[in-house]
Amino acid sequence: MHQQQFLNVIDRDEAERRFHAALELRPLGMETVPLGESLGRVVAAEIRAGVNVPSFDRSNFDGFAVKAADTFGATEERPRRLRLLPQSIATGAAPAYPVNSGECLSIATGSMLPRGADAVAMVEHTYADDDTLLVQRAVAPGHGVTFAGTDIATGEVVLRAGDLLTSRETGVLAAIGLSTVAVWRRPRVGILSTGDEILEPGQPMVAGGVYDSNARILADAVRELGAEPRMLGIARDDLAELDDRIGAALKDCDVVVLSGGTSKGAGDLSYRAISRLKDPGIVAHGVALKPGKPICLAVTGGKPVVILPGFPTSAIFTFHEFVAPVIRMLGGRHRENLGTVRARIPVKIQSEIGRTEYLLVGLVRNAEPAADGPGECGRSQTMYSAYPMGKGSGSVTSFSRADGFVTISRYDEIVPADTAVDVKLLGYNLDVADLVVMGSHCVGLDYLLGRLRDSGIRGKFLAIGSTAGLDAVRRGECDLAGMHLFDPVTGQYNRPFLGPDLLLIPGYSREQGILFRSGDPRFASRDIRRSLEAVLNDPRSLMVNRNQGSGTRVLIDRLLGGAQPPGYAIQPCSHTAVAVAISQGRADWGIAIRIVADQQGLDFLPLAWEQYDFTVLKSRNDTLPIRRFRDILDDARTADYLRNTGFRR
Repeated sequence: MHQQQFLNVIDRDEAERRFHAALELRPLGMETVPLGESLGRVVAAEIRAGVNVPSFDRSNFDGFAVKAADTFGATEERPRRLRLLPQSIATGAAPAYPVNSGECLSIATGSMLPRGADAVAMVEHTYADDDTLLVQRAVAPGHGVTFAGTDIATGEVVLRAGDLLTSRETGVLAAIGLSTVAVWRRPRVGILSTGDEILEPGQPMVAGGVYDSNARILADAVRELGAEPRMLGIARDDLAELDDRIGAALKDCDVVVLSGGTSKGAGDLSYRAISRLKDPGIVAHGVALKPGKPICLAVTGGKPVVILPGFPTSAIFTFHEFVAPVIRMLGGRHRENLGTVRARIPVKIQSEIGRTEYLLVGLVRNAEPAADGPGECGRSQTMYSAYPMGKGSGSVTSFSRADGFVTISRYDEIVPADTAVDVKLLGYNLDVADLVVMGSHCVGLDYLLGRLRDSGIRGKFLAIGSTAGLDAVRRGECDLAGMHLFDPVTGQYNRPFLGPDLLLIPGYSREQGILFRSGDPRFASRDIRRSLEAVLNDPRSLMVNRNQGSGTRVLIDRLLGGAQPPGYAIQPCSHTAVAVAISQGRADWGIAIRIVADQQGLDFLPLAWEQYDFTVLKSRNDTLPIRRFRDILDDARTADYLRNTGFRR
């Protein structure tokens, strides 16, 4: 048989376009697996937390639950004296006593904070003598306390469809109590080597023989992609045998990859067998690549069939160029990267002399590349901003959501803002988001980012608060900021805080109100003025506040008119933590949005509708991710979701 020539060599992009056009590039199907068997799988459906983590306000270390005000002014020379109550709060036990002024309770690491306490004094800074405790160092409200829901809030999206389950993510799922998880089915990839010269490793070498290294390389590459390799062995140079082997592979596999025999010489039979396939059959044979020109791409019955060149370098190059992306999409995965990236820390970091610190960070792409010299392989490096994942050592989400870590030397006490650093990636992926959102968290934003992901645009959110989000968008470190800042001068939300370089994207309204336990007689009138008078005039009534700088804190301070009732110093940073403190009886009232009251089974006394909006730099307003975000925000499905969730558009 004479040698045929490649008469229709096409470029790489055209070959990929034809190949993808003949395929349905979506996950193959969903299945539920035990959590213990889910490592390396891809999440198939959005996962929301059904519990709060932690589920109560807990102590961060061994010490004594105190009222912070009772410790003010304490020194080693002049300690503050407190009455030590008889109980020692152990982990898993409920406090038996409240903490009143001048009192304290011994508390273990991880134990529940008792009613009335707002801080924990470390055992190293105290001295106990019978029923008396001497406090030798003052603490601020909230010191040593992780508030309920600080790490994960009930209803919060912890994972989205398409997220890869590493040990970080499985830890999150265990923390919220899941025992099973819905994942995409792994693609089955058949790998068939061809040629009389091919030998199985372990066989004696013969003249003209070649050990089959391609099958091993490809099988392990398939595993790295989260798919299941099916090693189909070696087919000899016999067309009938090859037809049979390919037919059997197509019945059992989702993707079939052949190695060798793709050229058009007399002994190259793979392309002849593949040319018999229909629907549509071969879509490209010969691509302008070096190496990899002889690759043959085909599709039959919706399944890809690819003949890779026989030389190992060409085979693995073309596999990663054409086959790997298809396997990822069929398995619900995204593009993979690996290595170290250059970034800058946008905020000052304080470390501890004498200890090497590994700082978990989330990466966001800056508007412009860095001018800090060539990177690996002589390429200029893209500069990122590396935001610390600051939820503390007890957090399970900091590690799962971080992109990498920065090593701070044991000789460095401070890393100044804007310092350039190397970020070591935690895994193979650095899937930089198409749209980065920072600012105040909201479950409505979770929904919008999920919809955006479904449309093919990956969003990333960092909860840093409304004011910090506004600053970040001004610096170009994010695309959007979510905010609910009230201006008491104009009586408006958000718009008065924008400069001439920013645009407002109107969001939706959230109803704020007073949360309290059902049956509380102080709220029987259902009248705001009377209810406030009742709780402010009752010294036994404990409020739970919100953190300084939050939009809700502005509303609280306006409502109180300068008053600081008991509990005012307790300042968790989320609506959920407020609701949990009230439902568990550690506080009696607080202000939060209606949805968390419903989640915790609390009564709700409406105060006002606050506006949750987004802001964007004018220069980025017409980018595809922003346009898609606007479209989703404005469509009917979003309006239905917001209405059903208790929001107003």
